Amino acid sequence: MDSSAGRRGEQLAALRLRAEEHGVIPEAKALAALLRRRDFSEFYRLADDFRRETKGDAILIRAILEFSNHCRRRCRYCGLNSENRALSRYRLSPAEMVETAAEAARAGYRTIVLQSGEDPWFTPEILADVVREIKKTGAAVTVSAGEKRREDYRILREAGADRYLMKHETADERIYRSLHPCGTLENRVRGLRDLKELGFEVGSGFMIGLPGQTEETIARDLLLLLELGCDMAGIGPFVPHPETALRDLPHGSVAMTSRAVALARILMPFCNLPATTALGVLDGEEKNAVFSRGANVIMRKVTPSRVKRLYQIYPSELRDTDIAAERRALEGEIRAMGRVPV
Repeated sequence: MDSSAGRRGEQLAALRLRAEEHGVIPEAKALAALLRRRDFSEFYRLADDFRRETKGDAILIRAILEFSNHCRRRCRYCGLNSENRALSRYRLSPAEMVETAAEAARAGYRTIVLQSGEDPWFTPEILADVVREIKKTGAAVTVSAGEKRREDYRILREAGADRYLMKHETADERIYRSLHPCGTLENRVRGLRDLKELGFEVGSGFMIGLPGQTEETIARDLLLLLELGCDMAGIGPFVPHPETALRDLPHGSVAMTSRAVALARILMPFCNLPATTALGVLDGEEKNAVFSRGANVIMRKVTPSRVKRLYQIYPSELRDTDIAAERRALEGEIRAMGRVPV
């Protein structure tokens, strides 16, 4: 073991001991009880302390390039689902993907997130070629394109992809089945394990406010992230989309989302935790507040304006894309919070 890994291990052990002293232990019943606490301020402070000690005052800015809204799946909460006939579908060409990513890299983005629905047109080989070209800019590449075969993940990894993001959405098999008539929780978790074994930095995550969800469910979600050894976890509120079966349900709790993010930071001190775009849709102020509750990453869309409004998993207000100007504005907002944009 090298000295840096040894120091990190020692720091992790010390942080876990402090977490236990505050009653944050990796056990579902205990975590569910904490999520029900009337006053959560103690855990917000602890999460912020852990964030500062492991991540410093940097906020990592990621560029999201949504390259296709075609999707073969029928997820009942998602505006991209294949049964949404009201949605105009698009695909960016590989050349446009590379050109947009290069522009983002010139604007200062160090990570490009290639995100899409599960679109069979983009074979692993096509995506691998795109990854190789983007890597020439010096940026890291994250792929978020749904479930694939282990061999497909291997092709992307060998092409240079650094990270793969695939949210598990819920650790409750019953809820998963009700939301995903086109897949199983078992397959989703198997994919996440495959990615980890292949050497990716792995991101997962879940939604707050799904029908049938309880504090115990959220606790199991957190424990699954811990078990998988996730390097990143996106935790955001459910936002209903008018063209889905769940259109009439209420949105997820912003407060509970912040609680889950804080506990994720305490349980997984070195994990990257974004302030999700869904949180900003419901409460812009809370999106900033979550940075004092454990979060250290923010995503910014760089999708070309002509298709940007067609990629809506949930409804949101979107402006035309100006990659360089939006990056500068975001850096200013981060500095105004007393943090350092990276």
